[in-house]
Amino acid sequence: MDTGFFPRRLTSFLLSTSRQFPAVVLTGPRQSGKTCLLRQVFNESHAYVSLDDPDERRFAADDPRGFMEDHPPPLVIDEIQHVPDLLVHVKAAIDSDRDACGRFVIAGSQTFQLMRGISESLAGRCAVLRLLSLSLFENPGRRVPAVKTRETYARWVFEGTYPELHRRPGLDHRTWYSSYQQTYLDRDVRALANVGNLRDFERLLALLATRTGTLMNLSDLGRDLGVAANTVKAWISILEASGQIFLCPAYFDSLGKRIIKSPRLHFLDPGLACRLTRTSDPDGVLHGPLAGPLFESLIGSEVLRLMNDSGDPPALYHYRTVSGHEVDFVFEHDGRVHALECKLTSSPSPRHASGLERFLDAVPPARRGSALLVCTAPRASRIGRTRVLPVYAFSRARRLDDIL
Repeated sequence: MDTGFFPRRLTSFLLSTSRQFPAVVLTGPRQSGKTCLLRQVFNESHAYVSLDDPDERRFAADDPRGFMEDHPPPLVIDEIQHVPDLLVHVKAAIDSDRDACGRFVIAGSQTFQLMRGISESLAGRCAVLRLLSLSLFENPGRRVPAVKTRETYARWVFEGTYPELHRRPGLDHRTWYSSYQQTYLDRDVRALANVGNLRDFERLLALLATRTGTLMNLSDLGRDLGVAANTVKAWISILEASGQIFLCPAYFDSLGKRIIKSPRLHFLDPGLACRLTRTSDPDGVLHGPLAGPLFESLIGSEVLRLMNDSGDPPALYHYRTVSGHEVDFVFEHDGRVHALECKLTSSPSPRHASGLERFLDAVPPARRGSALLVCTAPRASRIGRTRVLPVYAFSRARRLDDIL
């Protein structure tokens, strides 16, 4: 189904779940396009109300029964985190006709607050989906044509993945990101517990951007910020839950090695990492000090999006031994273990693939999957058992199987 400039890969899964559950809950980072998607997909079948509207918000808070009577299902309720108590009345409406599916579609950005209300009120009555910012597959092709060269890849990373940045070609990206960051801090972070000092939280966000694609060390971060490691841990949980970063835990699975257990940290939107690290132009994406980590974070986020958009629980890991053997990403799919390495090069060589094949040699043959080397080469090829995958392959991938 067309959703304006940006057909979203999640659309088919969103529609199928709405036919199977009484309610569907759509979460995701602020400005990821939730409202646009819901208004397009359910425009003809559901009424729409947003609790961002102060009058509707006041009505729902002061007279929830009256609000539900005035807005009967099928109904899309957007920004429900403003009135979480309304979920109790949604539950009552669902229970009055438990077999009817798709009666309510509920959306919100503040994941902690929203999920707490859902777990208390709608457990077993809803499917929970997450909409992330644009993937390469959803690339609108207006400002950034098909990502087939190093230059177009660099522009995509630098310009960022939020829909609004591509919907308005004349928009100043630096100003937009500055406003986004401030809105995120003021409206999302301030509403959550355990954030006593927004300035320190903002410093943490900037510090993490310089470390995207690296192992996370809570003690080092706490020392650099002058706060306790447990405080840093709590704040990172907020960043993860609100869709700013993702963590890749270490992959164990009895491979007989001494494994480094620290998770690896990545930004979901490389454009935000660029702004926070003051990367001034696309050339910095290719040649700056964060060139490799930005590429790795982008590819990891693309794999994560493929899992998310098909309804698979996102489960992405990294692998590193104390002797220095490492693989950027490891994931399981259809009972097999797959390994993926990211190299910002257009000339892949056997040495780039050696770590992948060494890792898969340690996996039992019955569970051994694909070895994938993602790079900026102009075309797909093979190096031994390793598939060389150009970055633009992700712009054609509807499912995880399309890259395996």
